Amino acid sequence: MSQLSEPPASPPDANPGQAVVIRTPFPAIRTVGPFAALGWLAHGLQDLRRAPAASLAYGVVFALMGGLIALVFRNAYELTSALTAGFLLVGPFLATGLYDISRRLERDGAARFADTTMAWRANLGAFSLFSLVLTVIMLVWARASLVTFALFFSSGMPTLKSFVAQVVSVEHVDFLLTYFAVGALFAGIVFAVSVVSVPMMLDRGTDTIVAALTSVRALFTNPLPLAIWALLIVAIIGIGIATFFVGLVVAVPLIGHATWHAYRNLVADVRDPSGRTCIGKD
Repeated sequence: MSQLSEPPASPPDANPGQAVVIRTPFPAIRTVGPFAALGWLAHGLQDLRRAPAASLAYGVVFALMGGLIALVFRNAYELTSALTAGFLLVGPFLATGLYDISRRLERDGAARFADTTMAWRANLGAFSLFSLVLTVIMLVWARASLVTFALFFSSGMPTLKSFVAQVVSVEHVDFLLTYFAVGALFAGIVFAVSVVSVPMMLDRGTDTIVAALTSVRALFTNPLPLAIWALLIVAIIGIGIATFFVGLVVAVPLIGHATWHAYRNLVADVRDPSGRTCIGKD
């Protein structure tokens, strides 16, 4: 059973026996089981089946964008790998339309692609700031990726053929460990601040700071379930990329819809008529 991780203690003058009202913009966080992510994926697949046209349209967009990056930088694979990873770092924002599809299915039972393309306009300020933060992180990651290549290949960038050969060998294991460690650091930061923040900004109109901090609180309250969720995201998106981006047509909508259900499962929505968060009832 889900449990709530409560915000700070109640004021001293709170009346005993009544639901405690905390004047805070932060909602309570539920504690979920270690394999809750499997349920999120199941609900995400259900949403994909209920709105296949709208969902797959977003998947096609992601696949085309990934293919375009690979095509434009086909002779500079060190940029391709950095930009592809960076593209996935800003994925939580780009998937806003998918969250809106799940929200509409939950509320109205129907969703169309055209109705969700401008979902971010409902909370323009928060989405603008969040997208700016993710863009900065992506640019810093791209730079860090190039620096890592330069440090380990000081005599010049290897050819694609030799690079692939080196990746599957142990000759440059130090490079691989460093490259993936740096990438994991950036991915971990983005995951921490975005695991539930974008759906929350869409659904509740909260500001960027509250949404990001709520996301971090959800991660620290449920470290094991969200670690498993992160691994599933990497595996599913990795399969999508490994299939020359074609698999992203299904992988991205599946992860997007599942992320909405992760938000709905993790973030409690218990409020009194004034809009304040109520602790002590579910």
